[in-house]
Amino acid sequence: MRKTVLATLFLTICAVLAAQQAMNNDAVIKMVKAGLSDDIIVGSISSQPGQYDTSADGLIALKTAGASDKVVAAMISKASGVAAPAAAAAPAPSNGLPPGIDEIGVYIQDKSGNWVSLMPEVVNFKTGGVLKSLATNGLVKGDINGHIEGPKAKTTATLPVVFAVYTQDGTAITEYQLLRLRVNSDNREFRSMTGGVFHASGGAKRDSVDFQATKLAPRLYQVTIDPTLGKGEYGILPPGAVSSSNMASAGKIYTVSVPE
Repeated sequence: MRKTVLATLFLTICAVLAAQQAMNNDAVIKMVKAGLSDDIIVGSISSQPGQYDTSADGLIALKTAGASDKVVAAMISKASGVAAPAAAAAPAPSNGLPPGIDEIGVYIQDKSGNWVSLMPEVVNFKTGGVLKSLATNGLVKGDINGHIEGPKAKTTATLPVVFAVYTQDGTAITEYQLLRLRVNSDNREFRSMTGGVFHASGGAKRDSVDFQATKLAPRLYQVTIDPTLGKGEYGILPPGAVSSSNMASAGKIYTVSVPE
């Protein structure tokens, strides 16, 4: 019995394919009555030319013959010339940048793995060799002392803290400084350098944190505060934030608080 059914199916398919004529309602009904699966019938409708009667009488005849809604829908789509809609592709990030990163600056990765823009704070600088009455003793020429209002950053995070730094064209990631901020009652401060890491004095190195940068895209780098560094107040100081001249000035710093 099974062999007879299989033989009938085979002959039916051969008859339909060998007819060298467009598929129509009768051909579909033959395939339905032969017991072919919906996927096979729909595939034949989609891949072969066909002329289908999708009037009320035609649809009723199809349902009476046992055609499923899936098969009928495929016939209607084919008759109307409308292909099944393809799944919409996710838009490719512009310039190869991850979603959420669209301009020069510093970003922080949230718990969901998304990049969120980190708003900078104002930092006031006083350079060594000018003002001798700074709270931090031992400030030497070439060093800068930075003061930020408030004892904590507005943005908090848990270790490890992952940053993305999108640099200006022609600016190296090594020109940025990762700093550990010292907390006072109403401000945070740090000692850094005006001449970059290659011109650092012994005093300026005190608050600088060594970091490894991983390149994610052109001009985009990932910087991580490792758990071994511990909790506290941190800041990323961009290059050019302070004038190299011996005078008071102001700039910006990207800060984050890792609470105790």
